[in-house]
Amino acid sequence: MYEAFYGLTEKPFTIQPDPDFLYFGQRHSLAYSMLEYGITNRSGFTVVCGDIGCGKTTLVRHLLNNIDADIHVGVVYNTHQKVDDLLGWIMLAFDQPYEGMSEIALYAAFQKFLIDSYTAGRRVVLIVDEAQNLSPPALESLRMLSNINADKDQLLQVVLVGQPQLRELLRRPDLQQFFQRVAVDFFIPPLQVAEVAKYIEHRLKVAGCEKRLFTPRAIELIAEASKGVPRSINILCDMVLVYGFSSGTDKIGVDLVEEVLRDRSEFGVLAGN
Repeated sequence: MYEAFYGLTEKPFTIQPDPDFLYFGQRHSLAYSMLEYGITNRSGFTVVCGDIGCGKTTLVRHLLNNIDADIHVGVVYNTHQKVDDLLGWIMLAFDQPYEGMSEIALYAAFQKFLIDSYTAGRRVVLIVDEAQNLSPPALESLRMLSNINADKDQLLQVVLVGQPQLRELLRRPDLQQFFQRVAVDFFIPPLQVAEVAKYIEHRLKVAGCEKRLFTPRAIELIAEASKGVPRSINILCDMVLVYGFSSGTDKIGVDLVEEVLRDRSEFGVLAGN
């Protein structure tokens, strides 16, 4: 809609996880380093937490695009409470048969898959997104799966990615054994004001913009309104560019951002009565 007007090759502020737009600020760089470290060092469990919209899934997508060819990765995006459901989703993630199988049969089949992969010289990494939805029994099931070893080698590595509730879940007294198996953990906080400016400039540059569209004061207001959450920044910036295009404004200033915020507050679907 506004791409040609602002000299963009694509929309810079989509809310879909896109590794091409990944901004490596200080905390996101550290989080990615922790992911790489956990996998490289064959850690049993790696945990990455962060608020909704902070970029966790985008980090995972970037990891998948850059992981070694000898690592077999399965990703579970749909977390379920029941253990048998979880095992089924795990088998599906690794393109293994799972339909019509009992929990015991699923476990035996997955164990064979791990052993066969090890024999073939392939490491197996399971990534569970939205892991805060897992029940304690499901987490205990993951711990038991991680106990499948060959000599001194661990056959399954698990990466849990989730919202802050995951951190609280893992602190439960009945999950102490699980928590003790977590070798690497990291929490991604919202972006600082200075990072928001770099984040916006980065996404605009990736989308083909060769000039600064947002004034410093406009960015400060966006940082304040979004609380530094990348997804919220994207939603607000996208709407601001729509308003700018509609009014023929080639430079996004604080007045335009204030107008968008007022309209969202008054006329938005989630606006207060």
